[in-house]
Amino acid sequence: MLETARQLPEWLTQLTYLVASVLFIVGLKGLSHPRTAVRGNFIGALGMFLAVVVTLLDRGIISYEVIFAGIVVGSALGAILAAKVPMTAIPQLVALFNGFGGIASVLVAGGSLLEATGKGVPEVDFTVATAATGLIGAVTFWGSLIAFAKLQELISDKFLTFSGQQYLNGVVLVAALVASGLLISDPTNELYFWILVGISSLLGVFLVTPIGGADMPVVIALLNSYSGMAAAATGFVLGNSVLIISGSLVGASGIILTRIMCKAMNRSLTNVLFGVMAAGGETASADEVYGGKVKSTSAAEVAMLLETAERVVIVPGYGMAVAQAQHAVRDLCDEIQSHGASVEFAIHPVAGRMPGHMNVLLAEAEIPYEQLKEMDAINPSFEQTDVVIVIGANDVVNPLARTDPGSPIAGMPILNVDKARTVVVIKRSLSPGFAGIPNPLFAADNCLMLFGDGKAAVLELIAAVQES
Repeated sequence: MLETARQLPEWLTQLTYLVASVLFIVGLKGLSHPRTAVRGNFIGALGMFLAVVVTLLDRGIISYEVIFAGIVVGSALGAILAAKVPMTAIPQLVALFNGFGGIASVLVAGGSLLEATGKGVPEVDFTVATAATGLIGAVTFWGSLIAFAKLQELISDKFLTFSGQQYLNGVVLVAALVASGLLISDPTNELYFWILVGISSLLGVFLVTPIGGADMPVVIALLNSYSGMAAAATGFVLGNSVLIISGSLVGASGIILTRIMCKAMNRSLTNVLFGVMAAGGETASADEVYGGKVKSTSAAEVAMLLETAERVVIVPGYGMAVAQAQHAVRDLCDEIQSHGASVEFAIHPVAGRMPGHMNVLLAEAEIPYEQLKEMDAINPSFEQTDVVIVIGANDVVNPLARTDPGSPIAGMPILNVDKARTVVVIKRSLSPGFAGIPNPLFAADNCLMLFGDGKAAVLELIAAVQES
């Protein structure tokens, strides 16, 4: 029979929780800058490792062997995921992590309720925390599964709306609150908890279903916040201070990130919270926008443009990530600079499918951080830019955001690449981006389309520049 781990002294447990909490905060601070992000991630992981191990030892409910086996299995799964999941699938992975956090909170709260009712009538504060965990955790789990299915293209990523959807969301929310009230008034009836979880699961599905297209990064950030709030509520259920602190940090940072994303997308935070992100009105068809106006080019012609350019800006997008072209882009950047031109990278806050997606990709290719410019910093300089090279980006450079109030992306701040002297767009075809609308930039007088796979096109361009 395996030996059960002995309980630690209370002072040692609380001291370790304090150290873990400090490590979480220092880790989050490190994640705020690309130069310190790796170290910040390690520090945060160390804090979580300490918190988990001390909690298991403190509770004294399982053996050392089981604790060690859990660490080994968890570490192995994490290492496999880190090695196998491509950068383009990180948003899906984050969605699953959010969902796992939500369902774990629900199951822990449900188990704690069963344990508590076996000993008598639970205190009101315990029951309130349990109800909050059931509601938020279930919304997080099912909302995250829907987000994963949309990002993985298992279901349509378009806006799935129907008449009266907002009212239905309201009715389901009220039903969840009523179930919470019943649980709080009679905590010995565990059935109320599972009814609450069932209703909240519907709410999670209904809240995320109407969101799609370019708005998916926003909902991922919001679900990340929800998972943190569910964990914090579970901390109150268990009376675990480090879980309250870590959950609060994730919940607060997630909602701040969501606010930043909403500002970048010109969306209302209230609308995101209640899943009412409208798809916008009618827009022109692709034939109306592109018909007879699109000019294709070749790598040799672009190389001639670059030969005389003094200032070049590269705009990376999701297509570059899919093509794994970041290393080729770095080589292109080096080649252009060797000819005397300056090169900068314009980063839109929601380029790709997650905040910071492009920064990570470019850092992976060892492109100096000083060359990465945020949207607000680089937008005023496009009029003085000789050549802009757009690689696999679409919605974040679509001028319809400025010119068409009926567009699904109306009002969304964009990179004003259309104001540069010449724009070269590297893209497989004229297919639309996440928003599903045509891009008038591709038909503009100063725009040339270099059709092809992102990586192959960049490699051809490098060869052409070297020969010029």
